[in-house]
Amino acid sequence: MRTNIVLDDELVNEAFNRSQARTKRELIQEALKEYVENRRRMDLRQLRGKISFHNGYDYKKLREGQ
Repeated sequence: MRTNIVLDDELVNEAFNRSQARTKRELIQEALKEYVENRRRMDLRQLRGKISFHNGYDYKKLREGQ
């Protein structure tokens, strides 16, 4: 998708300093990926306490591969 936007120059420069990106396009792609990943993690945290396991479910045993 092609679009034109106005970005804060200081913010863009700081982002370049913290990133491996060489172009603004790469920088925006990286930022969007991180944004989506962070939102997905937040969504998973909302499930805390809402998932119930069957009686006898032993997660420790599964970690050991037995």
